[in-house]
Amino acid sequence: MSANEAGFNTRAVHAGQAFEPRTGAVVPPLHFSSTYAQDGIGGLRDGYEYGRGGNPTRDALQEQLAALEGGTHAFSFSSGLAAEDSLIRAVARPGDHIVLGNDAYGGTYRLINRVLGEWGIGNTPVDMSNLDAVAAAVAANKTRIVWVETPSNPMMKITDIEALAKVAHDAGALLVVDNTFASPYLQTPLALGADVVVHSTTKYIGGHSDVVGGAIVVKDAELAEKIGFVQFAVGAVSGPMDAFLTTRGLKTLGVRMDRHSENAQAVAEWLLERPEVEAVLYPGLPSHPGHELAAKQMKKFGGMISVQFKGGEAAARKVAESTQVFTLAESLGGIESLMNYPSEMTHASVKGTELAVPVNLIRLSCGIEDVEDLIADLEQAIGNITD
Repeated sequence: MSANEAGFNTRAVHAGQAFEPRTGAVVPPLHFSSTYAQDGIGGLRDGYEYGRGGNPTRDALQEQLAALEGGTHAFSFSSGLAAEDSLIRAVARPGDHIVLGNDAYGGTYRLINRVLGEWGIGNTPVDMSNLDAVAAAVAANKTRIVWVETPSNPMMKITDIEALAKVAHDAGALLVVDNTFASPYLQTPLALGADVVVHSTTKYIGGHSDVVGGAIVVKDAELAEKIGFVQFAVGAVSGPMDAFLTTRGLKTLGVRMDRHSENAQAVAEWLLERPEVEAVLYPGLPSHPGHELAAKQMKKFGGMISVQFKGGEAAARKVAESTQVFTLAESLGGIESLMNYPSEMTHASVKGTELAVPVNLIRLSCGIEDVEDLIADLEQAIGNITD
């Protein structure tokens, strides 16, 4: 059976993970070496020369990532933002423009607006669910990249990847999809027409809150060559231990995402009935405006929920600081449930802009604990609003 014929979980376990031929070790060895002996000047063994340019452990992870996203080339970086930075510098130049979602992750917007903006790369935030608005923004500038998160962070908006790809391609632009929230188990943007998939592998792919990393996956060889050059020249690669931990997490992604999705669906349905709640933002709810589209382009609806409270900022803060099973912390996608107050945490960098997050909103990353315990924890935390 070829890698393309195998199911997702089979690919997750076996892609890039051939047993070690000398001893038969089922788990490939972890290669820490920073440099490699040469058989004479330029006589490289299997292409390995120096750790920044290549490492067998990192290469195994990259093969695994490409197999799961349906790409031909994958690149593993030291963080999600390092991946994004290298991607943009590989394909954009001063004077080029990026059209991105108006509720993009705060770190992405900070990179594009405050770092790369200083080097002459412009940007326009727009509601990605409004294709006419996207098309107008793309046409108004020398747009090189259309950048979308779906589901978005933290407003949980759903965007039609296939339709957005047409808008981008008609203008000669690339469509980049941040697939961090969905993961390749729930959604494969390359199959829907996207040119590039980016990930913070820190999140669901790593899955255990113990490693920081990022990834880029593409299908186009010319684009891959450009990205590979920047990765090598700039050097923000993942180290071998980080690559190993990410590979180990990726092997169980499918079974974890099933549980994350089941727990989030139950929690979202419970929250919907609470009188203290103003809105539950979760694409698995039929009331969500992107529900039908999400059901079409996603396998399940994921583990992320955003909640807005009628009591405003004070209520949201009270709940965020009152949970016992949910841990108040940044990040998401780990086996343990996390609670985040985006306005002051993950999205503090966009306060005062059109990307600002409502102050009555909290974001939940539902872990794999018993769902009854998650609901009980939220019930006691919400009960503190009136204390």
